[in-house]
Amino acid sequence: MKKRILLLLMVLLILTGCARYGLKRTANRDIFAMDTVMNLTCTGENTEEALDAAEVEIRRLDKLLSTGRQDSEITILNHTGSGVLSSDSMAMVQKALEIYETTDGAFDITVYPLMELWDFTDGEFKVPAPDELAEALELTGSDKVDYSPKTGRIVLSDGQGIDLGGIAKGYASDRLKEIFREYGVENGTISLGGNVQFYGKKADGTPWRCAIKNPFRPNENNYLGIVETDDRAVVTSGAYERYFTEDGKKYHHILDPKTGYSADNGLVSVTIVSKSGILADALSTACYVMGLDRSVDFWRQYGADFDMVLMTEDSQVYITPGISEGFTSDFPVNVIGEK
Repeated sequence: MKKRILLLLMVLLILTGCARYGLKRTANRDIFAMDTVMNLTCTGENTEEALDAAEVEIRRLDKLLSTGRQDSEITILNHTGSGVLSSDSMAMVQKALEIYETTDGAFDITVYPLMELWDFTDGEFKVPAPDELAEALELTGSDKVDYSPKTGRIVLSDGQGIDLGGIAKGYASDRLKEIFREYGVENGTISLGGNVQFYGKKADGTPWRCAIKNPFRPNENNYLGIVETDDRAVVTSGAYERYFTEDGKKYHHILDPKTGYSADNGLVSVTIVSKSGILADALSTACYVMGLDRSVDFWRQYGADFDMVLMTEDSQVYITPGISEGFTSDFPVNVIGEK
């Protein structure tokens, strides 16, 4: 009888401890949102609750930002031409306008009319007529947007539209990191298509290893290289993500805002590594548009907060020194000179 009582007390103590301090466990979840398959994993206390909150946040942002939804804030803005942005959209628009300035227009959220012309918005794809492109280019340019960072009021020029798709997943990954932190998650990964955000360090203290797709063989188990990093976002842009071929020429969804055509500056893959998911997301697009030389010049001027992995059409890989020790590849690797 005494043994039974002692055993019962031990069980109660264990359960009390678990209830008080929580059980450390690993959980994962797959979610389809923002037109991509997402995977979230985390280890620590309250992992299921953390994933529940993360999924709610993803759904909320998708509903808020999607240009494919008639009731989204961005669709309504594009239809009306003006409005007062929510706090989330304010943060993204403000960052987008800053990056537009520093990249000399290589990243531009006002490419939406161009995206519609190419039908990259609904996946039907077509090559626009030159006069159509010329007309859409007249509407392109974030410098034409009237925006107040104090009030969040935004006014678009007649016929303009914006698309936050080039920055939304990066913003979402930053938000999910905040949620993980709020729920006491110790470490985890946030994979949003080509955007991967690592939270904390691996349980064994070793760096996370992130494989970058080989843009020449993206559907195979073949990699451009592997980046080792801790607590940072790794975001890749490539022409293999959404494209079509017409009359023997390949067209992809990363448009050059200055020409209206698919960016064609000698790069086939751009990966940005940064603490900031929103910065990594936007710069992966901007650097793809800028090409190798302009991207290197940009990094030398502004690169305190990010590193790069660039691959050219001739299969040469260029990386910045900050990630060179933790980067492996079977391709020729060139470490970009110091700033």
